[in-house]
Amino acid sequence: MIRWILWILGGALMGGIVHLGIVLYLPNTATQDAYARISAVSPVNSVVALPAPTSASTIVPFMDPAFASAVCRYDLASGPIKLRAPISPAYTSVSFYTGKGVAYYAINDRAAGRRVIELELMTKAQRAELPEDEEIAAADRLIVESPSEQGLIVLRALAPEPGMMPAAKTALSAARCEQS
Repeated sequence: MIRWILWILGGALMGGIVHLGIVLYLPNTATQDAYARISAVSPVNSVVALPAPTSASTIVPFMDPAFASAVCRYDLASGPIKLRAPISPAYTSVSFYTGKGVAYYAINDRAAGRRVIELELMTKAQRAELPEDEEIAAADRLIVESPSEQGLIVLRALAPEPGMMPAAKTALSAARCEQS
């Protein structure tokens, strides 16, 4: 009897390990992930407004229709980039993702404390090459280190009322993501 219980427990344990391994590996096999979908509509190192989500189609699933969204698909192979995003009247957020969809940094207008979110994005190796300048304080220059050379920067501006959507879209249209 104990032998059967051990076999059942061993089988359940092996089944759990196989199930967990497959669930963790499955996202790596996706061919139409967010990066691939956005690559079709966005050139490298430039901000592109995403169309408003509809029930029939959307580029990225689960987009909130109360937000105007824009994206910058970046490639740091040829050097760091500068991001400059004016904030909208209600709320603005900027999120950074690797090419595999792993979020690694986010900032919003309240944390930035300014009317414009400005930062430099670079890899760890590019950051190490920067000269140590004593005159530049950390508060004057926000540097974000990317764990990968390619990824996405997603900008979102809230429109709390439908009539405020043009102001949110205008704020995002002035955003810049350029090679520095």
